Amino acid sequence: MESNGTQPSANQKRNNLATPHLHHLKRSFNGDHLFLAIIVAAASSVLIIMALLVIKIYDGAAPIFDRFGLSFLTSLDWNPVADIYGALPYLLGTIATSAIALIVGVPISLGVAIFLVEIAPASIRAPLSYIIELLAAVPSVIYGLWGVFVFRFWVRDLIETPLSTYLGFIPIFSGTPYGLSILSGGLILSIMIIPTVSAVCREVLLSVPVSQRDAAYSLGATRWEAIRIGVLSYARAGIVGAIILGLGRAFGETMAVTMVIGNAIGPFALPTSLLKAGQTMASLIANEFNEADPVSLHPSALIGVGFILLLSALIINVAAQILIYRVRAKGVVE
Repeated sequence: MESNGTQPSANQKRNNLATPHLHHLKRSFNGDHLFLAIIVAAASSVLIIMALLVIKIYDGAAPIFDRFGLSFLTSLDWNPVADIYGALPYLLGTIATSAIALIVGVPISLGVAIFLVEIAPASIRAPLSYIIELLAAVPSVIYGLWGVFVFRFWVRDLIETPLSTYLGFIPIFSGTPYGLSILSGGLILSIMIIPTVSAVCREVLLSVPVSQRDAAYSLGATRWEAIRIGVLSYARAGIVGAIILGLGRAFGETMAVTMVIGNAIGPFALPTSLLKAGQTMASLIANEFNEADPVSLHPSALIGVGFILLLSALIINVAAQILIYRVRAKGVVE
């Protein structure tokens, strides 16, 4: 049968039916490629920003490394007048305050998380969680002001004075109690990391299957044994991640520590005692960068300290990822 001028042929009908489908495939093809390009660009931008950050900071720190080499990391002297710089006291001060923050803050944070998830009644669980999370929203300068006008006197009278009186023969507890010290800086940091670490630990504990607890109770375990064996062991990798996250917060904190640590310079900043004044890498940069003479090596030295701080933060995070991977590989968390 032949088609007349007013009725389309069979081939024309098939073409008309296929055309919308082809247009849909074309639109889908273009949309998929556009979406893929956008997400690849977004992912690549992170690597590009990190690379540019490292390159730019190293470029600013290159003069100090060319002048002093590795002695910049091992020297104790910091004398802008003589253009002599050594970052070791500030690196050790950062490590000391961060260690104090973890030693004090992590057990408290883990205890708070366990209480909220395993023990607290539902009526107070949510309000208490909100209050703890609000602490993370407090600006660090507020912690610093509270530390200068209130907390330092508590530390001096209740902690430093007894330590100096009864344990002053031990080098790390020797010195005159004053309140502006490495110990005060570490304790301020421990308070600041509690909201972060406890919030992450709480989410990790909430993700533990109920079957883990039921299995422990079915074997006759007490509540503490069920938490220790069934919950904490299962969530170990996540807890380690929370601790490392808290360490990263403590390692780079600036304002609060700057206001309570005493800000000693050069060999006097070496953390030989918890009761003496010290300084961290971040507080050193905050204190001196605006006053650095651009003609001297002082700005380059401060940028060099920032470069060490950046590398330290990267190493901490990489080490955390390796540790979590090894824990998971052993089958602790599956």
